[in-house]
Amino acid sequence: MGAATTRAHIVEAADRLFYRQGYEHTSFAAIAEAVHISRGNFYYHFKSKDDILSAVIAARLESRRRMLERWEAEETDPADRIRRFVEIVVTNRADIQRYGCPVGTLTTELAKLGHPALDDAGGLFTLFRAWLREQFTQLGHPAQADALAMHVLAFSQGVATLAHAFRDEDFIHREVQRMHEWLSAYSAGALSAAPGDGAQADA
Repeated sequence: MGAATTRAHIVEAADRLFYRQGYEHTSFAAIAEAVHISRGNFYYHFKSKDDILSAVIAARLESRRRMLERWEAEETDPADRIRRFVEIVVTNRADIQRYGCPVGTLTTELAKLGHPALDDAGGLFTLFRAWLREQFTQLGHPAQADALAMHVLAFSQGVATLAHAFRDEDFIHREVQRMHEWLSAYSAGALSAAPGDGAQADA
């Protein structure tokens, strides 16, 4: 196994363990065991757990960028791209019910720890916010685009948090359907703002 391949396997294993067990409760030994390498080989690639965390965050950002780029290539309608984002909680529902949202759980844990990597981890939310804002701008709502992007982000985090708390798959499907209905109405011009912003039917 080449050095680059070994490093990638370490990052992949650490990403999985950080998500399932939490960053603080994942040890060097647990990651090394998951990859089946010696401690010496492990330290050749990473000197500290914080180094691994930085690599995991960078890998997550790159993975999500590729996902968003793929959606842009596959969907010509910005509303359909937003729907793909909304569907994430359905696609990943089994993991979300068991472990929560990987982005939300990591940023929450790092915030509690006062960890210096918090801002970097929050970059995933920033990436999603900017991308969703661009989709709403393309839909013809530049003035409200950022507020709408935050509304969709709040939806996804709220559903993930409650789905994890109650382990209720039907709840996920119901809420996603409601978001689809809201997005369809908004795209059709039947609503002028996000729920909670005093949305009114367009005249």
